[in-house]
Amino acid sequence: GRGQMLVLDDRVAARRKNYDFYVKELGDLPGFLFVSEPEGFFSNRWLSTVLIDEERAGINTTQLREALEKENIETRPLWKPMHLQPIFENTPYYGGTVAEELFNTGLCLPSGSNLTQEDLERVVDTIKENVNA
Repeated sequence: GRGQMLVLDDRVAARRKNYDFYVKELGDLPGFLFVSEPEGFFSNRWLSTVLIDEERAGINTTQLREALEKENIETRPLWKPMHLQPIFENTPYYGGTVAEELFNTGLCLPSGSNLTQEDLERVVDTIKENVNA
């Protein structure tokens, strides 16, 4: 762990660069929403996530994840809310639907600090080929 502290700033910078690239390349696509960084905060952008409005994008997160998977590009949904986990199916739940909506519309894009520009462009190109296709 201590050794990782020596490269932490570089890793965070790489992940922020990945996120910025996705926002620049995909942020204007219909139905794609990237969460902005609130003023006065600094996100490490450890995960690059996007929310997708299926109606506007012409594709849902499952369809896009599967299209990317066909190109050997790994993505995953946002975390499944605890109250939807099978182990908690009989547990009382208190709250609204925000967590479920994020799970249903959110996708984690590749965000590793070792991604190359070529990797990022391949992800973006595959997404663009499938949105409103």
